[in-house]
Amino acid sequence: MALRLEQKKEVVSEVAQVAAGAYSAIAAEYRGLNVVDLTGLRARAREQGVYLRVVKNTLAKRALQGTSYECMSEGLAGPLMLMFSREDPGSAARLVKEFTEDNERLVVKMIAVDGQLLEATALERLSSLPNKEQALGMLMAVMKAPIEKLVRTLAAPHATLVRTIAAVRDKKQAGG
Repeated sequence: MALRLEQKKEVVSEVAQVAAGAYSAIAAEYRGLNVVDLTGLRARAREQGVYLRVVKNTLAKRALQGTSYECMSEGLAGPLMLMFSREDPGSAARLVKEFTEDNERLVVKMIAVDGQLLEATALERLSSLPNKEQALGMLMAVMKAPIEKLVRTLAAPHATLVRTIAAVRDKKQAGG
C-alpha cells in the first residue's frame, strides 16, 4: 500500500528524530526473512532499546540528511531495515549478532558510529562494547582499585605485628 504525502513526511520526521539522538546505526538486508522472524526481531529490538524500521530508501535518505548518519545515504539500496542504538553504541550490533546466530538471512550492509561509516565486519567489535551499566561498573572498579590498595598497604604492618605477637604467644603456650 502506497503512503500518502503526509504519512511519508511523518516517517521521515520520525526516523530523522531517532537518528539525531542515536549512538550508532546499522543497515541490514532482510531479504528472505519470514514474518515470524521479523516479528521476533522487532520484539527483541524493543526490549533492548533499539529502534528498528523498514523504510523506503528514498525516505531514509531524506531522513538521514543533516544527521551524523548521512554518510550511509549512498549505500541505501535494496530491501534494507535501519536499526538505531538509542541506549548505548553496541545495542543494535548485539541484537544483530544474536539474531544472526539463529538466522543467517539478515545481512549487515553498513554500520555507522558517530558520523563514520564502518565496514560490515566491524559488527563483532561494536557488539563487544559494554553497555552503560557494564561501563559504569568498569569505571567504578578502576576508581576503587587505588583506594583498596592503599588500605591494604596501610593495614599490612598492623596485620604483620598481630601475626608475630600471636606466633610468640603460641610458642610460649606450647612450652617453648
